[in-house]
Amino acid sequence: MSGGGRVRVTSPQTRVALARRHRPAQHLLPLPSPDSGADTEAARALFRRQRRLALRTVLLLGGLLSGLSGLLWLLPAPLSWVVLMGGSYPLLLVIAVLHVRAAERVEDRAP
Repeated sequence: MSGGGRVRVTSPQTRVALARRHRPAQHLLPLPSPDSGADTEAARALFRRQRRLALRTVLLLGGLLSGLSGLLWLLPAPLSWVVLMGGSYPLLLVIAVLHVRAAERVEDRAP
């Protein structure tokens, strides 16, 4: 290697993402073109449904974790560890699988 400094190499997608910086959520959707008004509205509706689904999943997860912490407080120490290890991870897996299936159904129903 001869002289010269370091060169920063990034992909075109990374450069575009860095150029955008922080934008509100509505800019995550494609910008409307004059001939795609219905497509843009359909994309916005899909985005709203996915956001509602994500909010429901987060609320369910928060309820599970807060309920589990209350249950752990009531149980004796050895049993609480068994519940934590044997009960929480399968429930988290079930929530994740249900969320993915619901998200796929939302996308399949989109026009």
